[in-house]
Formats: sequence, C-alpha cells, structure tokens
Amino acid sequence: MDRTQLRYFREAARCEHISKAAEHLGISQPTLSRSIAQLESHYGAPLFDRHGRTVRLNALGQALLHHVERALRALEDADRELADLTQQSRRTVALGFFGTLGIRVVPELLQRFQRASPNVEFSLYQGAQPALLDELRAGRLDICLCSVGDEQPDIIWEYLWSEPLFVHVPKRHPLATRNAVELAELVNEPIISLKPGSGLRRITDALYAKAGFSPRIVFEGEEVVTLRGLIGVGLGVLLAPRFEGPASDGVVSVPVSSPGCERPVGIAWLRGRYLSTTASEFRRFIIADAPYLKS
Repeated sequence: MDRTQLRYFREAARCEHISKAAEHLGISQPTLSRSIAQLESHYGAPLFDRHGRTVRLNALGQALLHHVERALRALEDADRELADLTQQSRRTVALGFFGTLGIRVVPELLQRFQRASPNVEFSLYQGAQPALLDELRAGRLDICLCSVGDEQPDIIWEYLWSEPLFVHVPKRHPLATRNAVELAELVNEPIISLKPGSGLRRITDALYAKAGFSPRIVFEGEEVVTLRGLIGVGLGVLLAPRFEGPASDGVVSVPVSSPGCERPVGIAWLRGRYLSTTASEFRRFIIADAPYLKS
C-alpha cells in the first residue's frame, strides 16, 4: 500500500460517504471504491460497514485508522520539515479564523506582520469552529484563531483576549434605545443563533441557561455576518460580538449588563505537528500582538 491509498482510506473514514469523499479528493467514486477494496483485500477483512454509499468504520477499520493517522502525519511533517530546511517551499502560512475576525482583526494582523516580513504569503480559510478544527487536523491549516471550549488532547490552544457580546436588535426594537440590557429580558424574544456545534453557540447556550431560560430560537445559521443581516428585517435578535460592515444597516448593538457575556479568542495549532519556521514566527507574532488586536 502507498500514501495515496492511505489518504483515500482516511477521507472515506472522515466523510462516511463514498461519493462525498471522492469529491473531496478530486477523484471518481469507482477509483475510491477500488482503492478501499484493495486495502480490504490486503488485510483479508472488511474495514467498513456499508449501507449503500454510506460507510462507517467497523472495529478493524477504527484500529487501522489510528495507525494511518499517525503514519500520514509523520510523512506530512517530514514533507514540511524537509521543504523548510531546503528552502524549496514558498514562505506561506495557512491561517483559519471565524467570520467576525475577518472584518478588522485578520486584515490588520496580516498587514502588520507583512511590514516586517514582506515575502510571506497567506492561505486563508474562514469558517465556523468545527470546520476550522477539521481543517487543522487534516493538515490544511497551520494555525487558526478560534474559541476552543472543552479540552481536546490533540489541540493546543492559547488564550489571547476576550471580546464582549452584544444583543443585536432592529433599530425600531424597544431595546434599541437602551444603554444596556439584562440577558433575561430576551426570554420572550425570537432568537437567531448559530447552529449547534459552533464555539459561539456553546457559549450563548450556557449564557441563556445562566440567565434562567431556554431561548426561543427561530433560525440557525452558519455565520454571524449572515445572521446579523437578518435582524434588520425583524426576524429576531442575536447575541454575538459587535462588528461593522454592510450588515450593520438597520441594526443596533446593545451591551449586556448581566450575566457577563464574553467570547474568549485564542490561537490553536495541532499538538505534535511540525510547523514551518515561517508559521512558527507568525504564531509568536500573534501572541505578542494580542494586546494590540484586542483594542
């Protein structure tokens, strides 16, 4: 078996769907199916339980995936380190971040870093936290700016700052003229929220519980920027960081007096994975620059 075959197996295990995995890999579905069949022939047993094109690792497949992940990570780290040492790769950093940081923080961060290191290029990925961590684990990101909650053994996360959360309401909403609101005042309001699984959704769910009520969620979306654009048409109210931009038209951001509403922001990278010299320099720069970025 070769590295390509192991990559195919890993993607099928992640997607749990042959067609989706083939699409992600940029190959045909029959090619992926043949590769998995060859791997199963090598071990003399099936690695997946199959239900049409939906597949799920069985016990043997789960045992193999553990070793495949380690082997591919070691090979990918070797590629990165040798390219770094021979200086054959471009000075590129793959950075992931959630949506609201793309309005001010990330552009300023890149501008300030490139003043000192003008030859560095960036590959950027914006997404919700689960997608960011998936990209990090897949090796497509070097580092990401996100809000990690529960401890995850394969992720190193270092706190940078906390950003306050605001209640975003339409301009004609009764709360729009207030200097501050208590979260409990939203008990009867229609709530717009991110989908479950995101870092911000985990934080807001905990805050609503602390305020003593379950929110009446009328819409769930992928990105805060999109959600905030729905507020101006009166669909509901949103608990999220404050940001500026076109979606701010017709929307007022009101501070929350209690309970204390904040989202921690930090930098994350994969434990044990080799980081290029350039990516390591950028990581140190972000940590040192955190007080400036917070302001």
